[in-house]
Amino acid sequence: MNNKVILIILDGLNYQVARECMGCLMGYVELSRAQLHNLVCELPSLSRPLYETILTGTRPLDHGVLSNDMARRSSQSSIFSLGREHGKTTAAAAYFMFSELYNHTPFQPLQDRFQNNPEQLIQHGLFYWLDHYPDSHLFADAEYLRVTHDPDFLLIHPMNVDDAGHHYGLLSPEYRNAARSVDVQMAEYLSGWLEAGYQIMVTSDHGMNGMCSHGGTLAEEREVPLFLLGETFDDLRSMQLKQLHICGLVCETLEIEQHGKLLPISSAH
Repeated sequence: MNNKVILIILDGLNYQVARECMGCLMGYVELSRAQLHNLVCELPSLSRPLYETILTGTRPLDHGVLSNDMARRSSQSSIFSLGREHGKTTAAAAYFMFSELYNHTPFQPLQDRFQNNPEQLIQHGLFYWLDHYPDSHLFADAEYLRVTHDPDFLLIHPMNVDDAGHHYGLLSPEYRNAARSVDVQMAEYLSGWLEAGYQIMVTSDHGMNGMCSHGGTLAEEREVPLFLLGETFDDLRSMQLKQLHICGLVCETLEIEQHGKLLPISSAH
């Protein structure tokens, strides 16, 4: 079994929209080649706090990143730090906030767009800073990192669904079509990644409401999908998973220790 992981965080993607609009991923689910879990994101339902939650398995009130404006380095053990400690190679094609959390802050576009440094937590990075940076370009960036550096852990973070949601809202054709579009973008890569033995996780940080925002407690803001593709996840079909478990799932697959912050996934009923 290949223990390499690709984690895709589709920013701002509501669970029901994912279920109704993402025909490629749902095709894998329909044929039992993938699982779809309904997660409830932690609070506040904002991006930077939940990036840190997903990558560390720690609640925002515990890790202390409570708004998108809190630009500082993570103080927690993360998939990136644990991976480096265990000799794994890490990479990310992602929004600039990930560079600020795990490499250095503030983000300087001219210096920080392209990063290659084995001493950093994200050793190989391609980062963007405009919310409308095309998802198609972002997946091409990610594939370049995968082919060039052969990372054990690759984070991919497209932003166009969230961008459409902030402009048009949950119920708009534009938001739903952005979900359809990123599903098409992923379809170009998923089969090749699976054939190469990658374990793939597709999730979101938070959802979106009809007022073109998020950050509160509405179900449409908090319910997000988690698609699992790969044989290592077969035992999780009947589990009630949480957003906090994503870090542990990745660490288990990479065969690295998470320092016991959460209950074992097998106990997470």
